[in-house]
This record gives sequence, C-alpha cells and structure tokens, in this order.
Amino acid sequence: MIQSISIKAIDETTFQLGRGVCGNFERAIELEWLVKNGMGGYASGTVGDLNTRRYHGLLMAALSPPAGRTLLVAKVDATVRYGSKTYHLSCNEFADGTVTPHGYLHLESFFLEGTVPVWHYALADALIEKRVLMAPGQNTTYLHFRVLRASDTLELELTPLCTYRDYHSHNQGGWDMPIRGITNGFEIHAFQSARPYRVMCDGAQFIADPAWYWNFKHRMETARGLDDSEDLFCPGRFTLALGDGQDATLVISAESASPEDFAVVCARIHESSKALFAALPSDAPRWIKQMALATDQFIVDRYHGGHPAGKTVIAGYPWFGDWGRDTMIALPGLTLALQRFDIAASILRTYAAHISEGMLPNRFPDHDETPEYNAVDATLWYFHAVDQYTKRSGDIALAKELYPVLVDILEYHRKGTRYGIKVDIHDGLLDAGEDGTQLTWMDVKIGDWAVTPRIGKPVEVNALWYNALVIMADLSKQLGKIESADEYREAAAQVRSSFQRFWNDEQSYLYDVIDGPEGVPDFNGRKYDSRLRPNQILAVALPNSALDKNQQKAIVDICARELLTSHGLRSLARNQPGYVAYYRGNPVQRDAAYHQGTVWAWLIGPFVDAHYRVYRDADKARSFLEPLGLHLGEACVGNVSEIFDAEPPFAPRGCFAQAWSVAEVLRAWLDLHDVSIGKGK
Repeated sequence: MIQSISIKAIDETTFQLGRGVCGNFERAIELEWLVKNGMGGYASGTVGDLNTRRYHGLLMAALSPPAGRTLLVAKVDATVRYGSKTYHLSCNEFADGTVTPHGYLHLESFFLEGTVPVWHYALADALIEKRVLMAPGQNTTYLHFRVLRASDTLELELTPLCTYRDYHSHNQGGWDMPIRGITNGFEIHAFQSARPYRVMCDGAQFIADPAWYWNFKHRMETARGLDDSEDLFCPGRFTLALGDGQDATLVISAESASPEDFAVVCARIHESSKALFAALPSDAPRWIKQMALATDQFIVDRYHGGHPAGKTVIAGYPWFGDWGRDTMIALPGLTLALQRFDIAASILRTYAAHISEGMLPNRFPDHDETPEYNAVDATLWYFHAVDQYTKRSGDIALAKELYPVLVDILEYHRKGTRYGIKVDIHDGLLDAGEDGTQLTWMDVKIGDWAVTPRIGKPVEVNALWYNALVIMADLSKQLGKIESADEYREAAAQVRSSFQRFWNDEQSYLYDVIDGPEGVPDFNGRKYDSRLRPNQILAVALPNSALDKNQQKAIVDICARELLTSHGLRSLARNQPGYVAYYRGNPVQRDAAYHQGTVWAWLIGPFVDAHYRVYRDADKARSFLEPLGLHLGEACVGNVSEIFDAEPPFAPRGCFAQAWSVAEVLRAWLDLHDVSIGKGK
C-alpha cells in the first residue's frame, strides 16, 4: 500500500524557477541539475527533462568507485492520465531535430531543496511533485512522485530508457538485453560480463514490452564537435494509480542488497546537510549555504579491493575523476573551511600513500590503471594543504606523521625526479619540463602539441616552491628538528632572492616563465616569457610571499585591470598574442582556447586573498565573490562552473560543477568573514 510521507525542507528552498524559465524550451534545457552518491556515481539532467549530454542520466553508476562510471538508466519518461486528458511530463530530442513531447510546458516550478532537485507539474487542478536523489554510498537512484493536489485519482505511467555504456561513449542499440521479472519490477543483465541492475516501483504493475528506441540526440555533444546520438532500450512500463496526498518511488539500483526506504535516505541526506550548515556563521547568506552544500558533492571514497580506503575529491562533474592538483587546491574550501578536519586528514593520507619518486599523482585513471604523475605543481600544493590543515585545526599530529613524506618529496626535487623536475643549484629555483609534456595546471595537450608550453621555471611553481620551503622550515622548528629548520630556511632565502629574476621591471609584473625555450632572451641567452597571465597572482596570495609590498600591489592592480571578470580571472590578457575570446567548437578548438583567455573561476580565490593582502579591506575583497553567488542559478543549479568565456556575457563552459571553483569561493568568503568580525588576520 502506498503511504503519504512528509519531507521537511532542510532550509528555505533555493533558486526557485517559475514558468517564465521552466516553460521556455531553450532556457529549461540549458539549466542542469546534479545529485551524487559519495562514491563517484551521480544522476544529472536538465530542468526541462531533455538529456542534452552523453553524461546525463538517472543512474551513472560508479562500478569501480570512484570512477569506472557506467550509464545504466538514461531517463524515465512520465505520463499522467487525469480526468479525460493525457499529460506527458518528459521531453526528448531526436537526430532529425524532432522534439517530443513537450513536458516542460506543464512545469510550474523547479527548485532545490538542499541539494535535491524538485519539479512541480500543474495539470489542470492537480499538482504533481517529482524529485531525484541517490542513496549515499550506493549506486541507487530514487525517482519520487507525490500528488500534492488533485480532485480525482490520476494514473501514472513510467517508461524507463536503459543502456549499459561507459559514460564517455555512445551506444548504438539492437543487441539483446535480457530482462527478468522480479517483485515490483525487472532486472536487466545487459551482456555476459555486465553487472545486473534492477528497476522497481512499489505498488505499480510492470508491463513488459521490450523495444529499442532510436536516435536520441544530445545537442551539447553536437556543439562540442562530438558524436551526438544514441539508442536506448525500453524494457516496458510501470503503471499505478495515485490519489491526493499519495506518493510512489521508482528505484534504480546496481546493488545486490535491497535498497533502503526512500524516507530513510531522505533523512540521511537531511542530517548530512544540517552538519554542513552547523559550521557556517549565523549570518551566512543563502548562496553561501548553498555553496557549502555543494562541497559535499565532490568528496568521495577512494576504494581498494572493493572497500572504501580513504577520502578523495572528484575534480568536476560530469566528466572528471580525482586529480591530485585539483584535490589539494580544493581541500581547504571543501573541508577545512567547514571544520571537516577528519575528512581533510583522510584525503591527505590517501594521497601520501600514492606518492612516488617525490611526486603526488596528478590523476587517477577511470579503471584502476597506474596513477599518472605528470604534474610539477600538484605536489607543492600538498605542502600548502598540510600547512592549512595544521593551522586551521590546531593539530600538529598529522603534520608530524606526514613529515617524513614531506622530507622525501623535497629530497627528490633537489636531486631530480620525473620530467626534468629539479632544483637549479645556481639559483635554488625549481626547473621542470621536457618537450611534449605539460606539467602545470595549464595542462592541455593535443596529441604531441602542448598548447601552452611552460618548460623552464614557471612563476607559480616557484612561488609554491618558496612557500613549501618556508612551511618546512617552520614545521621542522615546531618538531624540534632545528638543523633541518635552518637548512630549509637557508634554501628559502636563496629562492626569495632569486625570485626577483621573475620581476619584469619594464611592465611592473612578473614574467610567466623564465629560463625556458619561450620568450625574449637576455644578453646571457636566458629567455623570459612576458605574457600577462594570472599565475603570478599566487606569488602574492600564498601565505609566504617572496615579493615586497610594492611588487605585490603592482601585480594585484594589473591583474584587476587586465584579467579580472565577474567570474574569475582570464588565463591570458586580451592584448597578448594568441588570445581567444570564446571557448567553443570542436575538441581541438576548445583545447586550444582552454588557457588562452578563458576565464577560470577558481582563480577568484587567490585574487581575493591577494587583494586583501594589499588593500586590507575585507568587505571590498569579498565583493568580488558575489557574482559567483548569482551564478549558482545560471548553469548547473546550485553549483559553480569550471570555466567561462573571456568576453561578455561570460557564458559558462566546461564542467558544470567544479570542485576548486566551489571550494575557493566558499573558502575566500569565510576567511574574509572571519576578518570582518575580528577572528582572522
């Protein structure tokens, strides 16, 4: 028997959209939503219920968590018969351009309740609610319908559209997908080596009617210059009758155990969200609360031998896995700013276990292959993350535990490790790079072409290097290792002095790379790349800066004039050779634009830190963050995009939910809030 349940809102609902948006086809399918399961799997789609990406789906299961993502159920089309009329609530687009049905026309409102997306459909005098959520720690999605208002019984028909494919690919259908009837639904075993999954709905009748539906179009893939259509398998349909106040839940699961009750899962999500709010100041605005909720979408378990073995961070949805650089940059905002010190410690230990030849993994591949170590900066961000943990938690025990690992990293950097990463004994600066490699965060390669080659001594790498040496000098002193402290202090002093080589006296800002193959040579033949990029802002923003106050001010001012936008910093100034205003086109065109002007949201955090360091005005610095609060309702609702076009209207691009974008905005706002009330420095 179907029972009515009550779901209490975690907070005020956010980003409520009415018919002006929901009933506008183009806008309703631009806005996206995301829910996650804490193990790398997720569900995602558009407000208008049209899947526009290959990455959209109701169950994108992490079968080798936190990656190995496999799309199992792309969507469930819903039809309601009420009175004498039939209402289609779904929307699909096909390869020939046909869009049918137009369910968004019945959509009265869409909003987030915490992180849970909620749709309200108005059908004459009836009001139907739909919501989607996932069970934490399980590859299980719940599609919940509730009749909020009706004067008569309505009949609900649910049609699952299924597949079994890697999330980066498309399948063309026609193969045999055996279905087996089970209590309240069916099980699919897509092929011999596939994991079976089930679709169930209590109180519903399942009518088997297997058939392939052809040529669903994903228009975002068209825009990205990729193959854009696929076929989906329909096993049949569920039917059930619902009256006023009644509800029903369709459950999609790749787990062998029986799924938890929907109300139990709701309660777990509610409690998790309440814990996040507890760490926020009482006067935090609604958008900061939503940003805090978004942080939890990126923290997942890293598995070993089929069991959770420490925490890690998904760099971005819908297509990234866990990346070392992104994780360390995002860690303070995702965890420390919200006093989630146990999670931060787990992440730091997880990565410590994978350090090799003094290097942090840059990327864990999707299918348990050997980690990739092609980054010079990721390891240096690790020092910053450990230091921030120690300072914010007041606990030195973890730093003491990790101290031998940190010492080993520095030794490898001194004697040399992969990809030519080695300290130059003449100036103490860190040199890195080989032909055909790309080791910094500007890390695009197209075949053998490194689009933004930064071989030599990149400015932010050496700012991080100086910061790491000072951190190690201070930590060694705290741990009573005075001889080591003196050694690291001496190395830091050499780097501080040599760092002046980055100063471009003619332009009053820092060279982006020195001693590499790019740029203008001096009388000694050493080259200096003078392109104006945002990397130099880190030389001001990091806790330990090698620059004097006048240099810091000059850098903040020129970045503000030439690179700052409402959504972050441009990756290249407009007046520089190679500047690209818009990030669009096929993969080669987009990759070529990725760091050639494209705006990066995460850089707003370092810019705000640097601005406050120079001008000591917390309120003014914090004002630069507020446009990203408005952005929470503009792309993936409740999230911050990875990148934006470099010119107005600064359209969001790339991943629709990016860990370091969310983390840096939240961290910077909370840090400056502490300053404004006298708690911070």
